[in-house]
Amino acid sequence: MTQTPDSGRILPDGGIDTLDPPTDALNEETLAPEALAQNAPRLETVVELLNHPALTRVYVYICYWGPVSPPEVMDGLGLSKSTTYEYVDRLVALGLVKRDDSTRPQQLTVDPIVLIEKHLPIIITPTVLHAFALQEVDEDVEYFVERYGIGKLVAALRGAGLHFAGKTTQRMVGSDIDVRETEAMLIVYALVPALAVGRDHDPYFDYLFPDVHDEMDLPDLEDMETTPVEPPLDDE
Repeated sequence: MTQTPDSGRILPDGGIDTLDPPTDALNEETLAPEALAQNAPRLETVVELLNHPALTRVYVYICYWGPVSPPEVMDGLGLSKSTTYEYVDRLVALGLVKRDDSTRPQQLTVDPIVLIEKHLPIIITPTVLHAFALQEVDEDVEYFVERYGIGKLVAALRGAGLHFAGKTTQRMVGSDIDVRETEAMLIVYALVPALAVGRDHDPYFDYLFPDVHDEMDLPDLEDMETTPVEPPLDDE
């Protein structure tokens, strides 16, 4: 007999147990080859982002602060002009960024992506992508991803949210996701920018934190060394 997992427990692979996992999501209609083919590009674009944290950082910036111009992206993220346009072109080609050439400078916008795998379950939202992109500017996140992978980073992000909502301790997060206590302390703190900015700008933030999205008491970003995804400078 299959045991029902405790609701809300973090899994080491990045998933989250659910009390009543769905049993009807896979059927003849959803498994039809034409349906899978239609969904394939969306999955492929997420894989592309998860393979390139620097590209993901540009995506998240446009997602949160768009419409923005390429020069604003360049200045906001400290990129060279050639790198900025290379990344923007790639994101446009992937269908992740929309480019309006009717204005000068051109304006870039993003439809926030969300990917939910109900049977694992794994959730990918802009907040998760931001957490992944932080490895470009934060050595603790870079170390964690290299050592444990993306799935466990998602688990750590969920644990960090629960911690700052007062639902768990850093030591418990480490135990839940099977990392050392010192590593849990470092990654929980390092993920604050993703939580803080995501809470304000990710339309799917409560998909990952349906129980605590409005209960987190987060440190002030200005007191942190890691630069989050900051808004573009005001032209005025």
